[in-house]
Amino acid sequence: MNDGGFFYTMEIRNVVIIAHVDHGKTTLVDAILKQTHTFRDNQKEMGETLIMDSNDLEREKGITILAKNTAVFYLPAGRQVKTKINIVDTPGHADFGGEVERVINMASGAILLVDAAEGPLPQTKFVLKKAIEAKLKLILVINKIDKKDARPKEILTQVENLILEMASDESFLQFTTLYAVGRDGKAFYELPEKYDSNSKDNLVPLFETIIKEIPNSATDDEKPFQMLISTLDYDNYVGKLCIGEVSQGILKKDQPIVLVQDDKIIGQYKAQKLYTFEGLGKKEVNWVASGDIVAIAGIPQLNIGQTICDPSSPVSLPSIKVEDPTIKITIGPNTSPLSGREGKYSTSRQIKERLEKEKQTNLGLKIEPDPEGVNYVVYGRGELHLAILIETMRREGYEMQVSKPQVIYKKIDGVVQEPFEEVTIDVDKDYMGLVTEEFGKRKGEMLDMVTTGNTTRLIYKISDYNLLGVRSALLTKTRGTAVLSSYFLGYLPKGPKMESSRNGALIATKAGVTVTYGLVKSQSRGVLFIGVGTQVYEGMVVGLASKDMDVEVNITKEKQLTNNRSAGEGVSEALVPASPLSLEQALDFINDDEMLEVTPLNIRIRKTYLSQSQRRVEGRRADSISE
Repeated sequence: MNDGGFFYTMEIRNVVIIAHVDHGKTTLVDAILKQTHTFRDNQKEMGETLIMDSNDLEREKGITILAKNTAVFYLPAGRQVKTKINIVDTPGHADFGGEVERVINMASGAILLVDAAEGPLPQTKFVLKKAIEAKLKLILVINKIDKKDARPKEILTQVENLILEMASDESFLQFTTLYAVGRDGKAFYELPEKYDSNSKDNLVPLFETIIKEIPNSATDDEKPFQMLISTLDYDNYVGKLCIGEVSQGILKKDQPIVLVQDDKIIGQYKAQKLYTFEGLGKKEVNWVASGDIVAIAGIPQLNIGQTICDPSSPVSLPSIKVEDPTIKITIGPNTSPLSGREGKYSTSRQIKERLEKEKQTNLGLKIEPDPEGVNYVVYGRGELHLAILIETMRREGYEMQVSKPQVIYKKIDGVVQEPFEEVTIDVDKDYMGLVTEEFGKRKGEMLDMVTTGNTTRLIYKISDYNLLGVRSALLTKTRGTAVLSSYFLGYLPKGPKMESSRNGALIATKAGVTVTYGLVKSQSRGVLFIGVGTQVYEGMVVGLASKDMDVEVNITKEKQLTNNRSAGEGVSEALVPASPLSLEQALDFINDDEMLEVTPLNIRIRKTYLSQSQRRVEGRRADSISE
């Protein structure tokens, strides 16, 4: 195997693994990497789990956020030469659907993973729709058949009905079904009567099915080189790398190439470095051939969706289409009294540069300057999508202020329309009443309700506006047991808005450091978000009031010390521990007249107008406009 010369004799299979969140995609990839001996027996990866989730946020939240590709080599039964299998792991959360749309064109087939107990959920429907649009060959893997409440035969029928509903061609109905326990690295052609975790079964049925069902991608070596850019990467030594599947042809190192968009040549370059993927790393080669997923260095300015071609045939491939965003927020420089103390990057220019950099790789985002000032309007696919961006920037040292998430409305045929979602909630039947009450307040329309054992599945149709903040509310009411997922239905005529369900805020009246005396005196007014020794300023929101109106409190007030003793001296009231909010909870919490101050060290909520007199003036002005 030298300098990539094996491409002529080696077949290549490109597969994307798609599923709903937490159905076991990344865990299955772990088993694939280990069973194909990608790592040495003494390598640390052999003892790790979720190997592909290398991002800190991914490991913390237990979800895949970025689509990533790896490659393994497998020797099929009865053959002399190994086959290369390029595997693309994708996110399962609806907010990161742009990642699926970005990379799905690199594959010729898809492994559709479905949980044997939960069955097809909203994101299963979304990724299946994208796979069918891309005309990928499907392999269904019913995973987690070792669960106590597994019902694989019933789930198979549900998936068949879903494919029947979405398929544009009857060929999609001819798919192979496998049964698996990804955590144990075992797959079966037939459903075992009784699963045994100690059996000697492995993933050979999955590998053999990939070889048999998914077409060989290494076929068009004779045509001029052509590759669609699906991913961007950066190397400290060679700079920007573009990654994609070679649609046709061969490219040699230092060969001239052109960058094309809409059949127009943007620039002429040389392929300075070429890489193919092996395991979790890249291997430098002297040339690459059709069908493989490769990385190319040598083009300083490029974007996802552009095409790299041979100069003799500058023809662009169809660009990547991404669904429109549904939520927007405003991000700008921090203007609070504590600004500039905790962040490394805090100016409008630095924030703009970081957002522009994010826009290059995060196709689900749109960024525009705010016409009213130095802020930027960021459009995304959901609250979590935007929260991950803000959290990432915060960890990189950025300091900023963020507005309340707003729904994007559209005027279609003269009618104002808003985005609607189909929401699926799995909850213990003891909490079903609380869930139906919450969605009733939010004007949700129940579409279906199914009870299996102790779990009830509720399906609602609800507008994105009324859905904002529902995740935090449900987790609180169901003690963290509710599992919520959504599927974008599209834009429909604007429906009724829910009434504000939040109480007023506890607002600090004076700047300073919080003390026990002031906090104890204030805690009877509501729930406090901060504890002793916290720096606060006038207009900062420090808690949730027990009334539906804002309450101003002085939590920096100290006890006046005198020589006179009073009745009850020495009897102190206990300070209730604070209930700080996470970033996602804070985004859900804030009202239209509030902002979120985000720094590397703290997340603070503040009123847009900090002084009490300013807030009163603006309140009277808003009342006069509404009249």
